Formats: sequence, C-alpha cells, structure tokens
Amino acid sequence: MSGLQIFTIAHVIISLVAIASGFVVLFGLISGKRLDRWTAFFLATTAATSVTGFGFPIRGFTPGIGLGIVSLVVLAVSLFARYGRHLAGIWRRVYVVTAVMALYLNFLVLIVQSFQKVPALKAMAPTQSEPPFLIAQVVSMIVFIVLGSLAVIRFRDQPVSVA
Repeated sequence: MSGLQIFTIAHVIISLVAIASGFVVLFGLISGKRLDRWTAFFLATTAATSVTGFGFPIRGFTPGIGLGIVSLVVLAVSLFARYGRHLAGIWRRVYVVTAVMALYLNFLVLIVQSFQKVPALKAMAPTQSEPPFLIAQVVSMIVFIVLGSLAVIRFRDQPVSVA
C-alpha cells in the first residue's frame, strides 16, 4: 500500500468520525445541551478533515480546495464563538450556525465522494449533474437548514446541561 493510499484512508476515517461526532453535537444542541467534550472532538476532527484535505496532490484550484478554505474559515468563527467568546450573547447563535455549517460542508463532501466512489451511485449520476445527485444535495441542504434552525431555537441562553 502506498503512502498516498494510507493517507487517503486516514483522511476518510477522520472525515467519517467528524461527521458522526458532528451529528452527536447537533442533536445535543437541539436538546439544549453543550456536550463540551463531544464539541471539542467534533471541532478538532472537522478541522483535521479540512487540513488533511490539503495534503493530496494539488493540480490547480478545485471546488474541493475552495470548500476546504470555506470550511476552515467557518470553523475559525465557530471556535472563536465557542472558546473565545464562551457562547455569550449573539456568539451563542453564531456558534450554532457555524458548527452546523461546518458539519454540512463535511457532509456535502461525503455526498460528492460517495457519488464518485460508490459504483451504484456513480452509475446513477456519472457526471454529478444528473437528478439523483442534485436531489441528494437539495434534500441534505433542507435537512440541515431544518435541524440547524431547531438548534438555534432550542440552544438558548438559559442554563444548559453539560454532558
């Protein structure tokens, strides 16, 4: 196995762990819970996903590179809101929105990669401009908007439980 293959496997594992932990954090937010350890783990693995994404051979600017840059900016704001501003005032909502955005961006990459790498999905949308690919993107965006809105509404300034 080559170094690039090992790096790719590590990157994929980190990405999947980041997505899974992100859903734990998201449902914690919807429940009004901070889940401090899960949050730190989610933010760290999501940052690691974005950073390791830049470790692949680069042949010019790609949508993946652009998405990685946007993700790191979103994560920086999320980290500042959570740890720099300690969720005070408006920073609570900023944190929720940016944390959900970071999870969504990671999930969006999962959709793209799935349609590129999973044979059954690739057969349904070989150029990623076909309806199944577009439907997957639109449905996931709607789900994240709904869940993110619930998180903003339910993760209030009131005392929250820490888990």
